[in-house]
Amino acid sequence: MKALLLFLVLATVAAVAFVYSGVYPIGADQPHWAMTERAVELLRDRSIEKQAAGIAVPALDDPARIRRGAMHYAEMCSSCHLTPGMRDTELRKGLYPQPPDLARHAVHDPAEAFWTIKHGVKMSAMPAWGRSHDDAAIWDMVAFLQVLPKQDEAAFEAMAGSAGDDGHGGGHHHHDDEHDDDH
Repeated sequence: MKALLLFLVLATVAAVAFVYSGVYPIGADQPHWAMTERAVELLRDRSIEKQAAGIAVPALDDPARIRRGAMHYAEMCSSCHLTPGMRDTELRKGLYPQPPDLARHAVHDPAEAFWTIKHGVKMSAMPAWGRSHDDAAIWDMVAFLQVLPKQDEAAFEAMAGSAGDDGHGGGHHHHDDEHDDDH
């Protein structure tokens, strides 16, 4: 038992010394060590999966909802996650980890997408849009993400350009804690 306690104390001292040493390359232009990257990915994926468990997914096939989501996506997401036909952006080139190209890769779990958009992801440049947008606007974005990989440039432009016709525009929708339908 003493050996285990001694090992834990030494491991803690070593971890603190490592953090204070400043030797870890924290710049976004330096990739994580492979072990660190795997640990961060596992932490992120398991956390999002657990946090999203139990979120009730509304109907996402309403064309008006999808159009509103397209408008939001064009304004808020395309610089990092791209649009059909877009190769890269100046902002995206400097981000690490590199955001997924959602125009090419489908979002598989709408509840996890909702949670991620609403709460963001620490140390990834993914903002918590739930601080400035209500749940309905976030579900609109999730609805659009379901159809985005099937869009071409013209379809995306037509959809994103017509999304504001319903009076919602692309403005901010303030979060109302009383109507929080996270869980």
